[in-house]
Amino acid sequence: MSINVVIGVSHKTYLGYGQTRAWCQQVAEIVQPLPQTLTANLQLFTFPAMPALSVALQCFAKTPMATGAQNVCAADSGPWTGESSASMLYEMGCQYVEIGHAERRRYFGENVETINQKLDRALASGLTPVICIGEDRQMSAEQATTFAIAQVDELLAHRDKQSLPAAIFAWEPQWAIGAPQPASDDYIRHICRKLRAYLHGDYGKQLQVIYGGSAGPGLLSRLWPDVDGLFLGRFAHQPQAMAAIIAEAQQIVSAHQGNSF
Repeated sequence: MSINVVIGVSHKTYLGYGQTRAWCQQVAEIVQPLPQTLTANLQLFTFPAMPALSVALQCFAKTPMATGAQNVCAADSGPWTGESSASMLYEMGCQYVEIGHAERRRYFGENVETINQKLDRALASGLTPVICIGEDRQMSAEQATTFAIAQVDELLAHRDKQSLPAAIFAWEPQWAIGAPQPASDDYIRHICRKLRAYLHGDYGKQLQVIYGGSAGPGLLSRLWPDVDGLFLGRFAHQPQAMAAIIAEAQQIVSAHQGNSF
């Protein structure tokens, strides 16, 4: 049985153009020599700020790192000043797109209808959506699981389950991001395990669950195999920190491959 470890990174707008280029160049040097035996079981993607998409695409063109966009227009190509269409992102070479992040919901007024429209555009254009979900206040693990499943159903229940493409759900407990006390490992594992089981049972195994939030060294190993991977933020903005996470993923893949014989 094969495994697939997912590692995603969002730059938000913390990095400037030159900083993004330097990060991409350094990370490309880290991921380019990775052996095929590892990359066959490793799914890597990064979301630079929109003006730096071309730079990222160029730097990662011959590496296992895919590039995606942090946002996408909810409508087809047309008179939408300041927006980025899904078809153009795909034409550029993007493979992923981030949809429904808590900041987009909170500060830009994105609701379920808008997020569904963006999901429609992404899927129609061949982009793999990374859909952000998560509770905005602290609650029990069971309550948070119910909340996450309800968010999933708002986006998937009306769709044809037989033809639903691959998608990634990034579960992020909003109350824990930047908090003095982050969500506990047991809390994260419980919700991600239950959410993934629900997705696989009701919608298909092409749907994955990754954890997004305060992340650091050792977290992936502690959460595995109850998550499919991590969605990283500022921790991974240092290339060597990114290298450490990839090395951790490599240990997981190697251990699995060793147990396969």
